Order: sequence, then C-alpha cells, then structure tokens
Amino acid sequence: MKIRTITTGISLTSTKEAAKIGLAGALNRQAQSWFESLGYVVQSTRVTTNPWGEYLAGLSPTEIVAKISALDLLAQELGVDFLNIGCAKTPEEIAIIPEINSQTSASIYTSSQIGDGQAGINWANARESARAIDRISRETENGYGNFRFCASANCPPGIPFFPASYHEGEISFAIGLECSDSVSQAFAVADSLPEAGEKLMEILSEALQKIEAIALELSQQSGFSYRGIDASVAPSLDPDESIAFAYESLGFGKFGQPATLAISAAITEVLKNLPVKTCGYSGLMLPVCEDAGLAQRANEQTYNLSNLLLYSAVCGCGLDTVPIPGDVTVSQIEAILLDVASLAIKLDKPLSARLLPVPGKKAGEMTNFNSPYLVDCKIMKV
Repeated sequence: MKIRTITTGISLTSTKEAAKIGLAGALNRQAQSWFESLGYVVQSTRVTTNPWGEYLAGLSPTEIVAKISALDLLAQELGVDFLNIGCAKTPEEIAIIPEINSQTSASIYTSSQIGDGQAGINWANARESARAIDRISRETENGYGNFRFCASANCPPGIPFFPASYHEGEISFAIGLECSDSVSQAFAVADSLPEAGEKLMEILSEALQKIEAIALELSQQSGFSYRGIDASVAPSLDPDESIAFAYESLGFGKFGQPATLAISAAITEVLKNLPVKTCGYSGLMLPVCEDAGLAQRANEQTYNLSNLLLYSAVCGCGLDTVPIPGDVTVSQIEAILLDVASLAIKLDKPLSARLLPVPGKKAGEMTNFNSPYLVDCKIMKV
C-alpha cells in the first residue's frame, strides 16, 4: 500500500498569502518525511484551497486569470508541487476555467459544481462545464488539459484527490491512498466473493489503523486538524496491481463481464465500514487511463461508458480519465454530466466526471497522451 497523497487544505482571502501557502507546504513536507521514515512510499503532497471565487470576488475574468497565474508561480516558489484552487460555483466562473487552464502550469487543478443533494442539479453549471471540457480539449495538446479539470456533484470539502478537491475552514490535512495492491492480495487467496470481502476488510483495517495512528500523532504535534483518510481504492499503473486484474482473480471472467457490478459493490461495502476516520469519496475508483488492466479491457471492449455509469451506482467516484472522441458535441458531454449528477443526487454520494475528449480521434482509435500519469487505450464510444 502506498500513500497517493497527503493533502493540506487552507482558506485564502487573497492570492498573496505566502505565509499560509508556505505553512501548508511545510506541513506536507513534515508529514511526508515522517511517513517515509516509517517505511511508507508517499507519491505526492498537495495543497488545496477554498473555492477561488471566494478570494477573487469582484474581479474581471482577465484579472482573475492574472491573479491565479501569479498564485501558480508563488506556489512553485514555496515548494508546492500540486495546487487545487477549489471549485467554480457559477456559470460565469466556469466559463473562465479554460483560460485559467491555458495560462497556468500543470500544477494547477480546479473543478466545477454541477449539483448537490440540497439544491439538485445545477443545469446552467452542467452546460457551462460541458462547454469548458470541449474548449479545453481543443486548446491543449491531445486534449490533455482536461486531466486538470472535472465536474463534480455532491462532493464535500476535504477530498484529498484532485481535481475535485476543495477546502473549507481552518487548515487541516487528509490522506489519500493507493491500495489496489491490497485488493489484489485479498482476492488472490479468496475462494468466494464473501470471503474476498472479509479478507479485504482484515487487510485494510490493519493497514489503515496504522496510518491513522501516525496521522493523529502528526496532528497533535503540528497543532493542525486531521481530516481523515480517503480510503478509496485508487489504482496503480503497475499491471501487477491492476484493479481490473484483481477482479478477474475471483474467476468470474474479465472486468466488465457479469459479476463486475457485484464485485464493485462488495469492495465499496468494505470501504464504507472501515474502523478509521474516513473522508472524501472513500469509494472505488475506476479511472480508465490510470490502470493498466482497465485500459487493456477497454481495448477489448469488455465494458463501455454505460457500464462505468452503472458501476458508479454501487461504488466510488464516477467517471474518471475516460477518453472520448474529439468530435463529441457539447450536448453529448452535457448529457454525460447530467447522468453523473443524477446518480450522485439520487444516491446521496460524491461523484465526479473527468472526461478526456481527444481532438482528431474517433471511437476505437488509440490515445497518445505521452503522460507519466496515464496509460494509453482505445477511445470509448459516446
């Protein structure tokens, strides 16, 4: 098990609060050093802020982009590798996101809110988010800029994973894991799905309680609040740790074939009942381009976009790093976002959509992202 991220959240009132940003970066470095000294692999540390509209209120779009560009440089100077500027809450804010994306480095992430359980679906935000995804795809190489943006529904503050992350309140930190290897370990020695769930509960409970004990000690010594562990099963680029191949070790067939839904539900049931303080999604992640096995089965067309929506009803995080054709229309993107928002609100769970339209490519053709974070695979039909 690896620690995918230690994410510290801060609330800004302007983009010039170097001391607060530097404090968050220092806390991350202290936490990383502490965990690594105890034998853990920490893949990244990140800082997330309150929604950027709160600390850039009243400015013109041009001024907003300039301020965020300056914030990007400041964060880099202070040793912050990844910075999420929080979510956009209005169509006017969402409309600025493509320009923010093009004028900042790969370190800057953001999202939009397209609905929640109280207000329901935000139709205008969903439409504008679809326009933003379309524009970003056309204005960045291979559409890769959409890796730094997602549309989120019913997502609370405190998610340590990007791009859906945003913060509220006093400074605090949370931990996100990469634990698909734990699923592989549990399923490899199980003779049935119920037994697989029991073994996964044993393995994760023991591992996460150790991580939580360290985090609580860090919180006590630093004086900053510990928000919890996002226990989501985040995948690995290592084929030996693929979540798809772990599913298949149970003997029900390939990922996407019958029983995939049942296995997804069983994993999620474990994640929702762990004996630690959890936060964020704490669900099953199935990002198509971030898992070698998921990418391989996408190439074989054992599952599709509709299957992923179905699995979202019982598992984790929605649609993540899903490659779609470059000629997809704004209306088609909007329709997908509305489906995700409807599921999130109806089932009262956090879901997000990170869609990757690839310019010049059609369904069935291969992506060519040339990214250390993504596996190339065939583009899915919409």
